[in-house]
Amino acid sequence: MGFDAVAGGHILISMLALLGALLLIVSLFINKQVAHYTERDERHKEKQLEYYRNTFSQLGVIFLGIGVSLFIFFFQQSYLERQRQNAQTQELLGKLAVRLSRATTLLEFVAEVDPVLDNGGAYLAPEDGGTNGAVRASGPALAKQIEEIALLQREIDLDGFAAMQFSEDFQSSPLVNRMDPHLWFAMVKDEADLEYAVEQLRQDYMDLQAALAGQPPGIGVAKPDLAGGIKREALDVLWDYAWLRDRSRRVAGRACWLLSHGPNLFTLKPIQAIEAAYKSHQEWLDQAQRTYGQVSAGRENCYQILRAEQS
Repeated sequence: MGFDAVAGGHILISMLALLGALLLIVSLFINKQVAHYTERDERHKEKQLEYYRNTFSQLGVIFLGIGVSLFIFFFQQSYLERQRQNAQTQELLGKLAVRLSRATTLLEFVAEVDPVLDNGGAYLAPEDGGTNGAVRASGPALAKQIEEIALLQREIDLDGFAAMQFSEDFQSSPLVNRMDPHLWFAMVKDEADLEYAVEQLRQDYMDLQAALAGQPPGIGVAKPDLAGGIKREALDVLWDYAWLRDRSRRVAGRACWLLSHGPNLFTLKPIQAIEAAYKSHQEWLDQAQRTYGQVSAGRENCYQILRAEQS
């Protein structure tokens, strides 16, 4: 039942109750006049006032009865609506908890990306001035990096990241319109970015294999005609790994934060320090630790589930 309907119902009940009470008060006043004319033995005036008294009292009782009946009706409807919303909220929280448990398992594998990307310092995109080992690698270091990428390719199930589409549970719930729109848009955007990173990685893996031209990494990077292409494709993989770990942790951390507030999750507003963009993933983790480290969903600390090691 909408807010306008409930507000309109309350106004109607109040008007009916007020009108009924006024009519009863008027009938009591008329009753005094009836007693007055009875004492004076003015039968005609007495009968006329008795008619008015009875009419006003009956109408007053009717209006009060309607008001009481409507009050009971709206009270029952309001109670049933609260019960329905509580049930829907509990169902949504249950779905979020299941998704988060699946996401937590994936984040254990995402953590294996950290030492590859942050080799020698926090990873930055080359165009942003990134100069850590992941970006500078060449020769044997590049070959080792490609071998690490191959291990990550086998370890990380890209199909599993579909479990991190938390917005699907909200979207299928009638409660979605109660969520703060800025928080909703941030959730959907991060999930879209995560999905994009997954699809790009699938292509990156194929492109890297094509650049190797069937050669083992140690041999491929030693050939001048292959080395440049291999380096470009390796950088593309690392760039999409950076998107994958950042967005997966943002999505999972936010979901855990929402879940930690239970039925009050719809009162939450975006935390700007968490939603902001940072030059490095490490900067975001520093902010996430301050916020998510203070809340838990069930027995899981919302920062610890990110499986991130502070550098």
